[in-house]
Order: sequence, then C-alpha cells, then structure tokens
Amino acid sequence: MWNKDKRKTDLQRFTGKTSLIAAGAEFNGDLQFHGAVQVDGRVCGNLQTSDGLVRVSAEGQVEGEIRAPRIVIDGEVIGDVYANEHLELGSRARVCGNLYYGLMEMAMGAQIEGSMRPLKEQPRPLELSGNLVTAE
Repeated sequence: MWNKDKRKTDLQRFTGKTSLIAAGAEFNGDLQFHGAVQVDGRVCGNLQTSDGLVRVSAEGQVEGEIRAPRIVIDGEVIGDVYANEHLELGSRARVCGNLYYGLMEMAMGAQIEGSMRPLKEQPRPLELSGNLVTAE
C-alpha cells in the first residue's frame, strides 16, 4: 500500500507472458495460462494458473472461479477466489464469493459477500520463534 507502483511491478515480472482482456471485450469460457492476465473487460468463465498473476482492474468483471498464486482485485468478481500466496483487494473491489488466501491485503472500501479463509496456517506477524515471546 505504501508503494504506488506495486501493481505495475507485479505485471512487469511477466513481460512477454501477459494477456489482456481489454475494456469492452467479453471472453466466454475457461482460461488456463502461464504468466499474467489483466482483466479490463468481462470474463464469463474460470481463470487458472499455477505460477502467475490475475489482475481484475476497476472496470473488469469476472463471473467464475479464479485460482492463482497472486491475485489483485479492484473490480467485480462473482465466484470463489483462491490465492495461495497473496490476495490484494483494492478500495473498489466487489467480490460475491468466498476468499481463500495465503496472505491477504484489503483496502478500505472493498466489499465482500462471502467468507474469508486462510488456505494454510501462516505464522502471524507478532509470532516469533526461538527465545522470544510468542503471541497467542
């Protein structure tokens, strides 16, 4: 949240492997891919990758399930979201579905209609191992 160029940097990691569903475009069907997909238009189907990024911009809409290590949502998603590494919800995010995540970052204004569940037990930021005190 402090680095305003974070979203651009995430997509730049996948240079040459980034697909775009442009504003005004509609894609019907499931999409499996390697790299990154940015949704500025509408997707009616599931998006899935084992090693990439899905970004739904403020104008973007996805009606289906999203599965990716890293997911950034600032638009509308109707369906469950599985981000096994990092899920970021922007201030204009609207999700109607359950969220499953490794780590989650959510801006004020994001709207969720569903449950939020961590995929695996992650150490909380205040938990420390070794000789230091552990928060419980």
